[in-house]
Amino acid sequence: MRILLIEDDPMIGNSLAKALRDLGMSVDWVTDGPDGEEALAAGEHRLVLLDLGLPGKQGLHLLRAVRSAGGRVPIIVITARDELDDRVAGLDLGADDYVAKPFAVRELVARMNAVLRRQSGLAQSIMEAGEMTLDLDTHRLSYRGTQIVPPAREFALMRALMERPGRILSRAQLEERLYGWGEEVESNAIDVLIHSVRKKLGKEVIRNLRGAGWMVAKAGP
Repeated sequence: MRILLIEDDPMIGNSLAKALRDLGMSVDWVTDGPDGEEALAAGEHRLVLLDLGLPGKQGLHLLRAVRSAGGRVPIIVITARDELDDRVAGLDLGADDYVAKPFAVRELVARMNAVLRRQSGLAQSIMEAGEMTLDLDTHRLSYRGTQIVPPAREFALMRALMERPGRILSRAQLEERLYGWGEEVESNAIDVLIHSVRKKLGKEVIRNLRGAGWMVAKAGP
């Protein structure tokens, strides 16, 4: 899952980006309002973490611009401003949640998953595709009685595929979801990840459509 972090504090930005990457997320980090505005306009991210006190252009201005333009990307405000008026302003402008600093990464990730569940219409943290389930909280992947906790990048791969069961994702689409700006991606990186998951759970868990991409089965008959 590819995340956009808009945060000007280098200590918070570094630690948060590392923590999220360790959990299998791809994080693109910008440190001011203008760069944040440009990144938001590109529309490449699954979720945005937005600080309010940014140089160049305030976070509330970015939030207003995104929603005014019809942007629906989930946005969680992360800020030291914990006054009621600031929270209300952010939520009224279209923020999906509001987390006051300092916060525990575990709580932030839980809120991120909750926002994404609401957007996808899921009532709980379990994703289903065919006979496969993925627990977003524990990272446990289950298939026909076999349970594993895959490494971070394999978890990210399965999450991307299971968000669209029955739909083909091309190599370029998977790379876009799994890797951020500046990350070097080997030409066979996706193949290696898929091979590893298949080795653990069986070749049939991820289907290949030659020349098109990969998919997982839908739940149900």
